[in-house]
Parts: sequence; C-alpha cells; structure tokens
Amino acid sequence: MKTRKLGNLEVSAIGLGCMGMSHGFGPAADRKEMIALIRRAVELGVTMFDTAECYGPYLNEELVGEALAPFRGEVKIATKFGIQVVDGKQVQDSRPEVIRQSVEGSLKRLKVEAIDLYYQHRGDPDVPAEEVAGAVKELVDAGKVLHWGLSEPGIGSIRRAHAVLPLSAVESEYSMWWRKPETELLPVLEELGIGLVPFSPLGKGFLTGTIKADATFGKDDFRSIVPRFAPEMLAANQKLVALLDELATAKGCTPAQLALAWLLAQKPWIVPIPGTRKLARLEENLASAELELSTGELSRINAALEEVEVVGDRYPEALEKRTGI
Repeated sequence: MKTRKLGNLEVSAIGLGCMGMSHGFGPAADRKEMIALIRRAVELGVTMFDTAECYGPYLNEELVGEALAPFRGEVKIATKFGIQVVDGKQVQDSRPEVIRQSVEGSLKRLKVEAIDLYYQHRGDPDVPAEEVAGAVKELVDAGKVLHWGLSEPGIGSIRRAHAVLPLSAVESEYSMWWRKPETELLPVLEELGIGLVPFSPLGKGFLTGTIKADATFGKDDFRSIVPRFAPEMLAANQKLVALLDELATAKGCTPAQLALAWLLAQKPWIVPIPGTRKLARLEENLASAELELSTGELSRINAALEEVEVVGDRYPEALEKRTGI
C-alpha cells in the first residue's frame, strides 16, 4: 500500500472507516467478523483506522481497540471527542474538562498509551476553537495525543485552532456527489499544510452503484433520515450512478474504485476512509490505491460530472447546522 502524509503523520493512502461496523447503518455487525475484517485490512497494508467515542457509543472504539491490539506500533488510530450522548441524543460538548475525561476513556477502550490522531468531532458554539486547541495541547504535552484534527469545521476555526496547535488533518465529507470542500476548504488546507481525510468517499454506499431508486432503509440506518436518500432523490441521482458506471467500464475498474481513485488524484495529501463490513468490498476499495488516472482522464471525468446535477441535501437541517462551526 502506498503512503501519504497528513501534516507530518504518515499513513496508508486509503484508510478504513470503522463506524458502520457497529453504528449508523443498521444493527451492529458480528464482532468476530469485524475483528477479522480489520485485521485483514492490516494485512493488506492499511495503517489508518477511524473511529469515535460516540459511535455506539463506545462500542466501536472497543471493537477497534481489540482488533488492533496485536499491531501496536504498526498502525495509526484516529478517534474523536466533542459529541456526548445524553438521554439517547448527541450533544456537542468540547469543554476542556470534558475533553480530558473523553481522552481517558478512549485510551482505555483503544488499549493504547497515546492517540495517534484526535479529532474534535464537531465544533462547539460555546467553546472557542482556541480553547479547544489549548486543551488538546495539554494532552499532547502529556504524551496522550500525538496529532490532532477537526471534523467538518468552519474555515475560521481551522485558522484559529491551527495558530494555537498545528493541525495534522481535517476530516470532511468529500466525494463525487459532495464537492463543496473544493470551493474554500481545500485551498485553506493546502495553504496551511493540513491533510484532508474524506469520510463517506463513496457517498454512504451510493457511488458503488448498489443502491437503486427503490431502496429503503430501516429506522436504525442513518440514511433513513438523509434527504438525499429519499425515494425521489435516489431516482433523480441515478444519472450519476449511470455516468460513474460508464466511466468505470471504460477504465476497466468498478464504480467504487473510480470514485476513490478520483479523490486520491485531487491532492497528494488526501486520505479517504471508506467503510465496509464485507471483505470483498474492502479488497475492492483498497485496490483503487493502485489505480492511476491520467490528466486527460481526469479532465474527461470532471467534464462529465459537471453535466450531472446532484439533487437533495446531504444532511437534515439540524445535523447540517452542527457543521462549519
């Protein structure tokens, strides 16, 4: 597996998003099977694994910690603080005392002495970015955190936080069907030398071509409340799936591989973290790290994408309001 750098943190060119193994996309998968899947990812060269305190909550960190226990020193684990689950609801809370409490829980569940990459999961409107950065700096000085980042932050927060404690990475949704980061985020990250970790690089499964217009989702599947996955939106966005299938056929790869290769080609400091519960999908996704797209191919793909209008919001309004803080 090729490697890339997020700031000065070197990781595999493609990581593994572990959230869906136990949270967000229906009932949790079989624990033993997911441990085997994560360990197979290590065998295939993955060194970047992404989880969070609130996934479960706690279940996903425990899963990742157990799965990666035999590989300490060989892999990097990213986890997140700043979203607490109170009475079954997620609440943004990045007060320094809460951060200090969160890191101790994550260290224990992940079975590590230091967290490789520690993200603020979402901004807290009541806690300035400088104060959050200062709290994490204390953890860095104490040897409990090695690198840090922000997830879906506002541009102002990136600059203010980075001035206090340099960021290694920003995590943001970014894919062929969510390209908003290209307008402001990517230029700022390039200016400051911060890496980008795109989550949902396959559009929560949509860009694989396996989600048809008549797809339905259970109440325990996050996509059931996402406007873009409503029946009429799924039908309208099949044009993008058809285009991706056509482009992938021409390249001799799968739609998912083309979508990931396209992301990797945007910048050398981009490390997508597709998630999966299936070994075959894992192997398919990781193969895209070897898929090279020429300048001409990228131009043709981008020109084709410009002709397809993506419809539907990516989040319900209440969740969108949590981003960009």
